[in-house]
Amino acid sequence: MTEIDAKIDALVPAWLTLPDIAEMLDVDVVRARQLVKDGQLIAVRRGENRALHVPAVFIDEDKVVKGLSGTLTLLRDDGFSDEEMLEWLFTPDPSLPGTPAQALAENRGTEVKRRAQALAV
Repeated sequence: MTEIDAKIDALVPAWLTLPDIAEMLDVDVVRARQLVKDGQLIAVRRGENRALHVPAVFIDEDKVVKGLSGTLTLLRDDGFSDEEMLEWLFTPDPSLPGTPAQALAENRGTEVKRRAQALAV
């Protein structure tokens, strides 16, 4: 959980707080926080009160987007910080097309994981 800089904050179109995520996933806030702690979600401190926020695209109605957790693990294993992961996930990739985060939301996780694995080479 890191504080986010303005450049990366601007890349992410929409954010959710942990209470928002808990409500969407029908879990308590402690469980939502555990998802962050376990590396299944990325949360950063932002805004006036420095509350924890997660990119909204990481939640698909009532579950975490399929393929996100595995992608985050690959990026972490490659030495990416939370901020670097967000930058990579939300920077347009012409070969996808769109951003890796959009591709995950559209159930194109295999393509995203291939690109994440290629970063380690």
